Amino acid sequence: MKDNNSQTPIITETIASDSDASQGIRAGKSRTRRDFLKVAAAGSAAAVAAPWVSNVQAQEGIRIRMQSSWQPGTTGYKTFETWANSVQELTSGEVRIEPFPAGAVAGAFEVADAVRNGVLEGQNWFTVYWPGKMPAGVFLTAYPMGLSMPHQWDMMFGAYGGFGIAKDLYRKQGQEFLGHVHHDLNLIHSKVPLRSLDDFKGVKIRMPGGIVAETFASIGARTTLLPGSEVYPALEKGTIDASDYTGAAVNYELGFWQVTDYIIMGPPSTPCLHQAVDLMDIGINRRVFERMSPQVQDLMHDLVAAYSREHYAAIQAANAEAWPKYQEKGVEIIHLSEEDADRFRKAAIPLWFKWANKDPDATRLFKAHLRTMQDPAVALITDEDIAGQQLNG
Repeated sequence: MKDNNSQTPIITETIASDSDASQGIRAGKSRTRRDFLKVAAAGSAAAVAAPWVSNVQAQEGIRIRMQSSWQPGTTGYKTFETWANSVQELTSGEVRIEPFPAGAVAGAFEVADAVRNGVLEGQNWFTVYWPGKMPAGVFLTAYPMGLSMPHQWDMMFGAYGGFGIAKDLYRKQGQEFLGHVHHDLNLIHSKVPLRSLDDFKGVKIRMPGGIVAETFASIGARTTLLPGSEVYPALEKGTIDASDYTGAAVNYELGFWQVTDYIIMGPPSTPCLHQAVDLMDIGINRRVFERMSPQVQDLMHDLVAAYSREHYAAIQAANAEAWPKYQEKGVEIIHLSEEDADRFRKAAIPLWFKWANKDPDATRLFKAHLRTMQDPAVALITDEDIAGQQLNG
């Protein structure tokens, strides 16, 4: 990350089980990595001893073909692959995950359908792709000027009930939500200098659709939707002028410095205006989840929570090494102004409510966001900021 003070590695994270879905993540059980390993071992032992696990299941494991949004060879995918390959041992053979990189089985935007239909059994995708399947998906991951730090998302999922809501939403899609995965802020790589919001007018920029694209369109940008695998060639050919994509390390590994001269970020107070915490998820086919023993169902939530911590730490460590490399390659990092951030917030807030009013699920989840943003320990918005905006129901 550019501003190491903007997001700090998460030392502990609240752990959830399926039985906690109606109440959110269980309170007061933060665990360190050492504690997690003890829990994993205990859960594995329980799985081995469980009389309802058949001999065949114990020997072969419940197979979960899980596709990630990460491209092969990146820090993100290598971290995902390592975690996936550890699950069989940690569940004493009851569950085995076969990892696949982006596009290996299903297209970037078709992964959820593939999990629902049994082409895949699991997904580890960027949750920003959910809005095409359900409007409430907008609020399962970062959106313009929303929750801006990982711990704020943990508060929303935990203290303010977002975990239980996510469980309900995924079940409507034929999936079981096992947990969110912290990733990074997103960067904008550009072939042209964009030094203020006014400079975005007329710029053809790849955005992930939904509320993010609509916010940039509202300031005059020409947005287009592309899967991640097509971003580099589009920049190389000049089909697009700029693109939102992931963080510093992965974008460097993908060679974005070869086809763009600028990285556009927010001001020091808000290094990313549009996707400050670009969450991923782990979700699996509901029928597959129901085949697991109760102990392993619970353990899978713990494993995902541990993976989130490992993933976030690995990305941040790689970022720290990547930033100097951009400088060496002559890439200029441009920070927009605080005034630009204020203007972008004013453009974004009406769209928050537009998307929240699309259906009752979106309204319910967005209310959890509002409560989090107005928590005195977060204080992202005031009543004045949202004056005149209304929610259905």
